[in-house]
Amino acid sequence: EVNPRASRTVPFVSKAVGVPLASLAARVMAGRSLKELGFTREIRPPYWAVKESVFPFNKFPGQDIVLTPEMRSTGEVMGLDADLGIAYAKSQMAAGSPLPLEGRVFISVSDADKPHVAEVARRFAELGFKIVSTSGTAKVLQEAGIEVERIFKLQEGRPNALDLLINKEIQLVINTPSGQTPRADEIKIRSTAVLTGTPIMTTLGGARAAARGIEALKRRGYTVKPLQEYHREARAAS
Repeated sequence: EVNPRASRTVPFVSKAVGVPLASLAARVMAGRSLKELGFTREIRPPYWAVKESVFPFNKFPGQDIVLTPEMRSTGEVMGLDADLGIAYAKSQMAAGSPLPLEGRVFISVSDADKPHVAEVARRFAELGFKIVSTSGTAKVLQEAGIEVERIFKLQEGRPNALDLLINKEIQLVINTPSGQTPRADEIKIRSTAVLTGTPIMTTLGGARAAARGIEALKRRGYTVKPLQEYHREARAAS
């Protein structure tokens, strides 16, 4: 299969490295060579570029935020930095969901993710966060020697995750879907997190990236500089 078009990744990469790739490709298709165009070496920038999608879920209360093959994003943002953790943290800031540096993390994961959740929870505990979980995930974390505050599931009573989210007593949510058909309580937790402006991760990979970003922010903070300065660094390194 051949698609004579550029995906949305192309303008992102172009902006990240400072080279108009689509324009160069069009000239090559018209008969020019890369040598004639002066583009014969791969650019390896000395920094990370993290792309994050922006979603309008806050406009649709009750809508589950777990992604499907359907197109849902309304835009994209970029985080740039020599440190991957800082680049990721910048991307979350740009998307309107900055990572917290302290507070409580609510963790509730699917059975498939339970064998791996202790490592993630321990990372947040080491960063100074208090861990809050419902019974199933809490049991796994306690067995791993991690201190955790157990709260009720939505159908069990109160206080539960919705209460803590509404009261701004949770600063980050890690909630992975239980399967192709999410449970109603999962959807309520995820949609409430969006409505209250609480950052939420729906994969353990995302949670690990968040922990890395938080650790980097606490260790060295972040700075900003013009995009053109990054491009100069990329050209100098190539």
